[in-house]
Amino acid sequence: MKSVSLLATSSSRLLQFSQARRINPFAVTQTSPLSTALLPAASQDRFRANRSPRKLEPVTRRQNLSDNATEGRPWKDVMVEPSPDGLLISLDGKPVRTPHTKVPLPIPFTKPLLAVAVALEWDSMTSAQQALQPHHIPATSIAARGYDLLLEDAAAAASSAPPPAHERTVVPSSKNMREDIIKTVLRYLDTDTLLCWTPPAKDTTEPSLRDKQVAVAEPLISYLTSSIWAGANLKPGLSDGSIFPAQQSPETRRVVQGWLSGLKAWELVGLERAVLAGKSLVVGARLICEWGESYADVRKAKGTPRGKRFGIKEAAEACSLEVAWQTKKWGEVEDTHDVEKEDLKRQFGNAILVMQGS
Repeated sequence: MKSVSLLATSSSRLLQFSQARRINPFAVTQTSPLSTALLPAASQDRFRANRSPRKLEPVTRRQNLSDNATEGRPWKDVMVEPSPDGLLISLDGKPVRTPHTKVPLPIPFTKPLLAVAVALEWDSMTSAQQALQPHHIPATSIAARGYDLLLEDAAAAASSAPPPAHERTVVPSSKNMREDIIKTVLRYLDTDTLLCWTPPAKDTTEPSLRDKQVAVAEPLISYLTSSIWAGANLKPGLSDGSIFPAQQSPETRRVVQGWLSGLKAWELVGLERAVLAGKSLVVGARLICEWGESYADVRKAKGTPRGKRFGIKEAAEACSLEVAWQTKKWGEVEDTHDVEKEDLKRQFGNAILVMQGS
């Protein structure tokens, strides 16, 4: 250590510092076990990480899985098997059950694609803990909710009074799931994504965001009011210069609520998933008209051309017009906007699976 004396105007003070020392870099002559394990072999397609970050186990494609690849889960084989009540997804012969009612989950025979989607979710799991994570079982969760609502509707039709608590073995814990879903979905009517338009742009030389919003929303509104919402008058939720949404008229709410009350269990659950994902009741209702099992007559009357159906892509684009406009102007945030876009498509896909029927 050295001390250097610096003279100040009033008094002297000491400033101490250490001598600089050279850094002697050493050549890397060895690799750690982790870096060696990260090098992919020619016969390996992907890797699955265990709980310990230092242990990586190679896994080949699903059709070539060995017994070691499924040792983390208590089942090996996943099958779709018919039963008197519907299609059951069995794990080594044991059926998948609903989380609330604890009864086997039958999928209607008219929804084979939904049964296959549920089976694929369970077949792709590598541990039993993944069954408790909602993002691993989106199709299973929506199918279980649909069957729970179906049981509740059947119990309500059989008896006007609810059964005693000790006899309620196949009825969900919710007091009235149908009313809860309708109440939740109706909240989005005043703040619907497709009805919240930006103020008109001052520069009219190029199409504005409002022009795109109007161009997408008006055909959907016209389709719904002419097919299932007769008498409803949907108006933009945000008036010019206001940040508070305008409420729809009582007549419009009555029409929409009456339509919601008449939906079947599977369609109502699919609508709920679509509305919560896209924040739009208009888009959810349009998906039901396009894919709902009991709306084949509406599609036949409208005569939708082949290849121009309102599907996952169209619904996702309609609900994310403003995001697409802003990202085109300012750029996209990696691992944020792209992930949200794909997740929105996944949610709409699950909603369509539970709505449609063969």
